Amino acid sequence: MHIRPVGTTALLIECPPAEVEAWRAELWRRRAAGELAAAEIVPGARTVLIDGLDDPAAVAALVAGWAPPPPADTAVGTLLTIPVVYDGPDLADVAALWSVPVPTVIHRLATTEFRVAFCGFAPGFGYLTGLPATLAVSRLATPRTSVPAGSVGLAGPYAGIYPTASPGGWRLVGRTDVTLFDVSREPPALLAPGTAVRLVAA
Repeated sequence: MHIRPVGTTALLIECPPAEVEAWRAELWRRRAAGELAAAEIVPGARTVLIDGLDDPAAVAALVAGWAPPPPADTAVGTLLTIPVVYDGPDLADVAALWSVPVPTVIHRLATTEFRVAFCGFAPGFGYLTGLPATLAVSRLATPRTSVPAGSVGLAGPYAGIYPTASPGGWRLVGRTDVTLFDVSREPPALLAPGTAVRLVAA
């Protein structure tokens, strides 16, 4: 773990991907307990940004002495269940890459408890972890010019759901009608870092 300043009010924790969720949870817990005064705590693939600090150097000294909890103890709220119709155009390709029949792909995805590692790419897009590293798949060699909203895809070690129609290169395995981002809702994004998610077969 490495801590470095970003500008005059922020710190960036750099750590292995497997530790990001634990650090996110620990920092949120410390902020809720009044031990950390920060405006924003934003996890990434290998980093956690702490912004809105009055004294970044003092906070860096504190953080250096903290130990995050095991990732299994960091889920936020209740388990979120999202119904998915598994009929994506790349489902058979994923089955071939995994060397299993299509029903096994569906079963694995539908029974995995995913966790939102971080958000990005588009408002409401959560990068979901939980699949074994051996099941990571490459992106498409040529991205699609348009992916429908609600499409469920896989890329690298992540699963994700496109909140709006957009170009994309993830391998599409299914679709859902759940609205992932709505500006009239509070909070607008359905998926937040730390949320536990199941993509159940509809």
